[in-house]
Amino acid sequence: MSGCLLAGAMAIALAPGGAFSIEWSHSVEKIRWHEDWQLAPEGLILRRAVVKGSGAGRGPGPGGHLEDGWWVWVPALPPQRELRLAASGETGQGWQVCGTECVTLGADAGAPLILRPCPNAPEAG
Repeated sequence: MSGCLLAGAMAIALAPGGAFSIEWSHSVEKIRWHEDWQLAPEGLILRRAVVKGSGAGRGPGPGGHLEDGWWVWVPALPPQRELRLAASGETGQGWQVCGTECVTLGADAGAPLILRPCPNAPEAG
């Protein structure tokens, strides 16, 4: 099954199984980050994190390994009810959120963006 996320008044359809990704450039280091998430009955689950390099006090998490120039690891993060994405306007690109299609959020400075499961959305299974 799929599902959807709300980003303000916008609904983002998720890929089969409730999968979605978030990608952005770090506002200081200007390196790319990518996270794979999944909607599950217990919340939003971070399945994998990938970063192109390290810096700004952040390297790969425990168990991280280098894969084609990217650090890859599975973060130990409990399921989340929602995700708050800062919108600094300093990255020049914002956040790219991809489910069945990709949308860019937070390219301009503003209040944090909140991603949460759509109410009454089918649960991933």
